[in-house]
Amino acid sequence: MSRIAVGSDHAGFALKQQLADVLRDLGHEVSDLGAHSADRVDYPDFGEAVGRAVAGGDADLGVCVCGSGLGIAMAANKVSGIRAAPVHDVVSAQLARQHNDANVLCLGERLIDPEVAVRAVTAWLDAEFEGGRHVGRVAKLDALGG
Repeated sequence: MSRIAVGSDHAGFALKQQLADVLRDLGHEVSDLGAHSADRVDYPDFGEAVGRAVAGGDADLGVCVCGSGLGIAMAANKVSGIRAAPVHDVVSAQLARQHNDANVLCLGERLIDPEVAVRAVTAWLDAEFEGGRHVGRVAKLDALGG
């Protein structure tokens, strides 16, 4: 099982809590990096925290949630070594892993049904990086980070 860091802002708090519970139920070790309530906070702080946990080796993977999944993905992607993918369905989650080797998955609580979010996270965890023609592309992504 994996060590997974989770983080959200206030707009993603409820879905983050639900996903953290699901991940624990699946046997993963979950580190909740906040937010710890639905009180207003800034998504860059939590995208960065998850990104640093993954890039620094404290977590194998990360899951981030904000209202749209976009802002928190932008924040996580500022951390060198992070490939954060905002997804909105099962197929985009699978492809994020298979083609892009995404190490952080980002979801928008206001845009995705919670049941679909659970299926997307599960599909991402179950998928494997395909390698092959994607290896060079992922290497180019990593080189952009510094």
